[in-house]
Parts: sequence; C-alpha cells; structure tokens
Amino acid sequence: MTYEQIRYETDGPVATITLARPEKLNAYTAVMGIELAAAIRAAGADDAVRAIVLTGEGRGFCAGADISGGADSFGGSGPNFAAANRPREEGGGFVGALFDSIKPTIAAINGAAVGVGATLTLPCDIRIAADTARFGFVFARRGLVPEAGSAWFLPQVVGLPQALRWCLSGSVFDAAEALRGGLVSEVVAPDALLARAQAIAREIAENTAPVSVALTRQMLWRFAGEASPAAALRVDGGFAMALGAGPDVREGVAAFLEKRTPAFPGRIASDMPPGYPWWG
Repeated sequence: MTYEQIRYETDGPVATITLARPEKLNAYTAVMGIELAAAIRAAGADDAVRAIVLTGEGRGFCAGADISGGADSFGGSGPNFAAANRPREEGGGFVGALFDSIKPTIAAINGAAVGVGATLTLPCDIRIAADTARFGFVFARRGLVPEAGSAWFLPQVVGLPQALRWCLSGSVFDAAEALRGGLVSEVVAPDALLARAQAIAREIAENTAPVSVALTRQMLWRFAGEASPAAALRVDGGFAMALGAGPDVREGVAAFLEKRTPAFPGRIASDMPPGYPWWG
C-alpha cells in the first residue's frame, strides 16, 4: 500500500510507523487514521515483523485533530471524527487495529501528544517519551468528550483517579508528570527516543515466542477489566497445555538450559492454539 500521511518501514523484526505531517505537527486527519490502521494490520500479517514502533516526524508526535476546517471538523459527519470513532463492528479504525494487534506495540512519543494525539497511544502496549514531550486530554476545553475509546483505555492504563484529574481539567502536562502518573514507562532525551523504542522492540523479538506474545497481550488487555479471574481461568489452562506440548516450549527450555538465545519455530499465521480467539 502507498501511504500519504504516514511512513511504514521495517528493519529486521521491527516495523516503524511514523506519522508524517511534520509541517502540521502531525495533526490527525481521516486519511492518517485509515493509513495507520492499514499499516498496523500489514505488520500483523507479516510473520517477519515481531514488534511495532509508532512515532512522529519532526517536533510533534500528534498535535490533535486537524481543525483547519473549524468546528465542523468534529461534527458527527466530520471527516476526522468518523475515522477516529468508527464502531468496533466496522473494524474500529486505528483503535480496533491497535487493540486487536497480534504484535506488541510501542509508542515513542517525541513531542506534543494532545487530544487524539494522546488517545491514539493508549491502546499501545508500551509508551515512552522524550523529555520534551507534552500531553493533554483537552476535550472538555473544546466542548467535547474523550474519544477513540479513551474513557475505557485511560483508566485501564493510569487508574480512574488520575484519568479523572487529567480529563476533567483538560490541562496540558509535561513528560515528567506523564511518568509520575503512569502514562509512560520511561522518559529519555529526544535524540535517544527512537533508538530506545526500537531496542525494546528488539528485546521482545529476540527473546520471546511470537505465539506466546500474541496470546499474552490479548489476554492482559481483554481480562484487565473483568470483575474476577473466572474468564481468564476458562482459557489460560487450555492455552498452557496446548503450548506446553508444542515445539516453542521445548525450544524455550532448551535455550534456557543451554544458555543461548531461543529460536522459536511457532508462527502466528499457522500455530495459534485451539480456542483462539476466545471472545465473541
């Protein structure tokens, strides 16, 4: 696929998706949302890709929705609104693509991440930031409500009290506050950010089994909001037994005993265990 507003690049097991409207601080458009979803799914379909890094070009990560069309940008039929908030049954746009991803996702937040620029990072598994990055869930200051599923994702990531503090005030805050609040897991110098994100991706790629990681990220995201462990218990035993009898576990144990890097044979495209996917 040819992309207009993002770049999609692979380097070994790592796919890097870059929001590429630097002259607009990568302000979000419907085209960007469609391309982002397509790139995430392309990475998921490529067995050579083991992890996805999402970042922005230039000074900004994503400075929110492109409002060059004025308030009409946010109307129910507005182009930016439609792509960000497509229902799950229609594929969920970039939100559905990130949430349903079978590859781990790492957001490398290089600059301003405001509005949809902040919420599009929430379905990512890991978020790190440059020390110059700034964040804002500014919807209430624009007369809006949290979008892109963020009323669910943000409390999952940082807890309800912190989510309420940021969303009710609509304030813009720095990377240090994002770290204290649990929105990002580490803060680094701007010139070290992308290399650090790619190093995390390579650590995953070089040491873990693709099938195990695909199952693990789905289990953690989908069971995190359950009221009890009952739903997890219905599936994790079966997966453990199926994987335990397979070649990935034999290779993982052998690599541990032989003190070497594992070479897991399992592939997501062909070796997911019976019972996956377990949700409706």
